Amino acid sequence: AAMVQTFIVGGAGINSIARHVAADVYVVDMGIIPTLDSIDSDRLIVRKIAPGTANFARGPAMSRMNAEQSIIFGFEEAAKLYQKGIEILGMGIGNTTPSAAIGAVICGVDLEEMVGYGTGVDVEGFARKQDAIARGIAVNRPNPLDGLDVLAKVGGFEIGAIAGCILSGGFHRRPVVIDGFISTAGALIAQILCPQVTDYLFAGHCSEESGHRAMLEHLKLDPILDLGMRLGEGTGGALAMSIMD
Repeated sequence: AAMVQTFIVGGAGINSIARHVAADVYVVDMGIIPTLDSIDSDRLIVRKIAPGTANFARGPAMSRMNAEQSIIFGFEEAAKLYQKGIEILGMGIGNTTPSAAIGAVICGVDLEEMVGYGTGVDVEGFARKQDAIARGIAVNRPNPLDGLDVLAKVGGFEIGAIAGCILSGGFHRRPVVIDGFISTAGALIAQILCPQVTDYLFAGHCSEESGHRAMLEHLKLDPILDLGMRLGEGTGGALAMSIMD
């Protein structure tokens, strides 16, 4: 909730870069645990499916219906922005653990290559993260040829919404700039559902998260920037927009 408040008042890294490239910042709450009733802003869009996903190390992260719902919500919110005259969308921020699980399943890459340190966990935390992802994949056995199955079993609501935004971009014939590891996980889901959607995708940058390069290679996308960034929040995508302009 504190991070959302910072985004809304314009105090985060993405706000600074967005001002630099003349981009607007919207926050979509797809399912964070705290409620955001105290925040009154037209830049906050609440489409909360549930207060967090389930523990995917023990079973599916969400139902298939919720997975569909997250994609539809993302598609709808992107469509509203296109109808307002927005020409290009970028997106970022979410959770790297389901993103790594999605990347490992769809790209067929070992966890040693795919799993990174995310927001900066220590060595012990990193080992726990790898173990949780390995258990999640073993328990759920997601089908790499079924994007909804992967999303439902080891994904997150925000990743589904990102996939929906990307599909909306293709539907409306508008460019979409994917940012780092998490938004690229959403792109992997979107590509399975509609392979042609990558024609509308630009990779803003290649992040420091270890598996991001393998994801981009799978999508056959070349990053516009490669600056060793790991800030997240969609910042790499926003910087790339200025180059695209």
